[in-house]
Amino acid sequence: MTRRPRGRSLRTRLSLLITATLVVVCAATALTSVLLQRAYLMGELDDRVSNAVQRSLDGARLHPDDTADLSFLTENGHPTGMLAARLDAHGTVVSAAIVGQDAPPRNLTDAQRAALRDIATDGSEHTRAVPGLGPYRLAAAQSDGVRVLTGLPMEDVQNMISGLVEAEAGVAAAGLVVAGGICAAVVRRQLRPLGRVAATAVEISRVPLDRGGATGLTRVPARDTDPGSEAGQVGAALNRMIDHVESSLAERRRGEEQMRRSEERMRRFLADASHELRTPLASIAGYAELMNRGTDRIEPVLAWRRVSVESARMTGLVEDLLLLARLDEGRPLESAEVDLAAVVAEAVWEARAAGPGHEWRLALQLDEAPALVVGDETRLQQAVAHLLANARMHTPVGTTVVAEVEATRERCVVRVRDDGPGMPAELLPRVFERFTRADTSRARTTGNGGGSGLGLAIVTAIVEAHGGRTDVRSEPGRTEFTVELPGVGDRAVMQ
Repeated sequence: MTRRPRGRSLRTRLSLLITATLVVVCAATALTSVLLQRAYLMGELDDRVSNAVQRSLDGARLHPDDTADLSFLTENGHPTGMLAARLDAHGTVVSAAIVGQDAPPRNLTDAQRAALRDIATDGSEHTRAVPGLGPYRLAAAQSDGVRVLTGLPMEDVQNMISGLVEAEAGVAAAGLVVAGGICAAVVRRQLRPLGRVAATAVEISRVPLDRGGATGLTRVPARDTDPGSEAGQVGAALNRMIDHVESSLAERRRGEEQMRRSEERMRRFLADASHELRTPLASIAGYAELMNRGTDRIEPVLAWRRVSVESARMTGLVEDLLLLARLDEGRPLESAEVDLAAVVAEAVWEARAAGPGHEWRLALQLDEAPALVVGDETRLQQAVAHLLANARMHTPVGTTVVAEVEATRERCVVRVRDDGPGMPAELLPRVFERFTRADTSRARTTGNGGGSGLGLAIVTAIVEAHGGRTDVRSEPGRTEFTVELPGVGDRAVMQ
């Protein structure tokens, strides 16, 4: 059985907090009002008591020697319920009476007179409960040896204060009910955006993020992302978190896809390398077997020549693989100033000797600055040689190949272009990948033996190790490879 949570919702807590605040405010307001009204009413009563004492003192001074004389109570103007007493020199009540309604004053009993003892004749007001009469506000005064005590009933004032308290309580209760309802409605309205934010968070929590479901996640509506409110700030923060989750998962997917492609390239690389190595090894093994059998069908010199050719081919392939492995590991290269124009010129001269059937041209554009770069001269020679060899091996005899060098203070550019048949468009995105061949689309010169598909991959690895980049553009009748390296003026440092 599922147990309900004991915690209260935010809406309930806010409602209780606001209600408690209103109760405290109303109680404080009512208490303050009652106290002020009571102080006002008691002040008026004290004024009346002071006036009554003064009148009684004036009447008693008409008979100063008769301490039992209370004839002044028979005068008109005394309120019903007023009591008066004559005191002797020791403050003892000698006589006391109370004014009745349409009746002569009535003497107080001993118990009632006992309640009037010990009241100082300094004119200050005192509250006493007189048996059978209720609470009274009393004051005593003296003048010329005459001492009187006068009091007025407090019942009317107390009834008025009680009525005021009841009225205040009723108004406060009604106000609390109305204010509580309004506050509850306002709180509910103000928390609606927060509820929608919570609903969005719950919906996102149900998305299977581990199964690629983090695309197109629900966002908090724009109306609930107002930075001017707390709920809007929460909504905006949640949207930013969702954006971060999506970007992070997309980046992870791209990394996984890149890793998958890398693994595929590695498997293809191993398969191609194995195939490339197996061919010369098979040839060497075959010729060696024929030589061991001593057969007359093949001359030993020709056999050794074929073994040497295949061994050289295999050695070159292994050296290329080792070079790529070292460049992949980021091993440091030699660092010195290299004249790229001289490197390209020497490579063109060697290419002319290796491919006399092609027309080789050298173009130098060194008007702004010499073609100086910082790098490993041997590796740069190797990269340019691979570019020229690629043009020679994959274009027919009679093709014109132009090696152009352009230099500024910021960069040096080497372009190798030919007017051969070009490469197919689908081959261009992976032409710099390892073991990529264009045998199906670009003609080979008879007897050139082809290549292993590592030449352009070595070019890219060397150029990137020098902080540069490679590019290729091809169409029928024009293929151009571009190598861009930082110039000496840029002071680029190889990594």
